Amino acid sequence: MARGKTSADPAEMEKLEWPNTWSPPWRSSRLVGHDAAERLLLSAQQSGRLHHAWLLAGPRGIGKATLAWRFARFLLCLDENQGGLFGSRAPEGLDVASDAPGRSLVDARSHPDLFHLRRTLHPDTGRMRSEISVEDVRELGQFMHMTPAMSRWRVAIVDSADEMNRSSANAILKILEEPPRKAVLLIVTHAPGRLLPTIRSRCRKLVMHPLSDEVVAGLLAEFAPDAKAEERADLSRLAGGSIGRALELANAGSLSLYREMVEVLATLPQLDTPRLHNFSERFARRGEEANADWRSLNYLLDGWLKGLALSFAKTGGATAIVPLEQGLHTRLLAAASLDRWIDAWEKVAHLLSRADAVNLDRKQTVLVSFLALQSAMR
Repeated sequence: MARGKTSADPAEMEKLEWPNTWSPPWRSSRLVGHDAAERLLLSAQQSGRLHHAWLLAGPRGIGKATLAWRFARFLLCLDENQGGLFGSRAPEGLDVASDAPGRSLVDARSHPDLFHLRRTLHPDTGRMRSEISVEDVRELGQFMHMTPAMSRWRVAIVDSADEMNRSSANAILKILEEPPRKAVLLIVTHAPGRLLPTIRSRCRKLVMHPLSDEVVAGLLAEFAPDAKAEERADLSRLAGGSIGRALELANAGSLSLYREMVEVLATLPQLDTPRLHNFSERFARRGEEANADWRSLNYLLDGWLKGLALSFAKTGGATAIVPLEQGLHTRLLAAASLDRWIDAWEKVAHLLSRADAVNLDRKQTVLVSFLALQSAMR
C-alpha cells in the first residue's frame, strides 16, 4: 500500500507534508498549462512501450507532482483487459471519473499498488525528517517487485528527489538498474542537475516549463479570491510561473515585504541605515509568521538580484512592480560592473542559505547581506 506508516494522526501528518491552503497533489484533479506533457505520457502508455522511470523536471510549484498523481491515478484505475474506463474509445487525456474503481483509494494514498516516497516522521523525535531516508527507499524496492494486487500496474511517486541524501539516491539507482515489469517510477525533481548522472541516464526526462503570468493570475483568482486583480498580477510576476510560489507569497503577505525591500535597495549606494535597520528588525522575531517572512525574503531578494543580472542583457531593464523600481536596475548596473554584482549576489545567497543551517542571527544576516550589495558599488 502507499507509504504512510506513522503513528501521527493522518490529518496532522498531511498538514506537515503539505502546509498550504490549497489541495495537495494527490487530491487535485486539475492540471493547467501542461497539455503537451499530459499528451506525451498518454501516448507512451498507449504505445505499449511505457518507460519504467520518468523524471518530471521543472521549477518548484508548477504542477509536476500533480501530473505525477494524475498519471498514477490513470494507470491504477485503467482496466486494459476490458478497454479501460473508456470502452473501445481511446482516452484523450488523463482524467479519471470520480467514481472510477480505485479512484478513492488513490486519492487517499491507500491503493495497494501505489507507493508514495517522501520525507517521513523520525521515529525517535516525531518530527519530519529533513531528507528521504534510505530505509524508506529500501521499502520502495521491495514494493516494486511485488505482484500488483488490484490493477495491472504498480506505481511509485518520488516527491521530491531533491530531498534524497547520497545513500537514498544510491538505493534508488539500484531500483532503476533492475526495473521490474509493469512497474512505473515517477520521480519529481526541481533541480535535475543535482541528481546523480546515473539516475538521470536511466530515466526518461519530461521537462515541464513555468506557467504564463496569465495562467498563474487566473489560478490565484480561484485559490486566493481575496487578493485584488492588481495584487494577483504582481504576485504572478514575482512567482516566475509557479502557482505554488504565488500562493505562498500571497498567504505570507509578501507584497508588502517586497515593497519594503525595494525601498531599501533604492537607497543604494549610500543605504539609508535607519530604514535598513527597521527592515531588518522584522526578521529578529520568531514564530511561524516570522519564518514565512524569512522564506519570502530568501526567494524575493535572490529573484531580484537574478533580475538585476538578467537586465544587463536587456534594454529598458526589468518590469517594475513598485514605482521605485523604475530604472533602478539600470542605475545600479551603471554604478558597478556586472561581475561585481554577480559576486555580491553569490555572497548574499550563501549568507541567506547558511543562516538557519548554522543558526545565524537573522537580523544580522540581513544587515550583512545589504552591506555586501553596498560594497559592490565601491
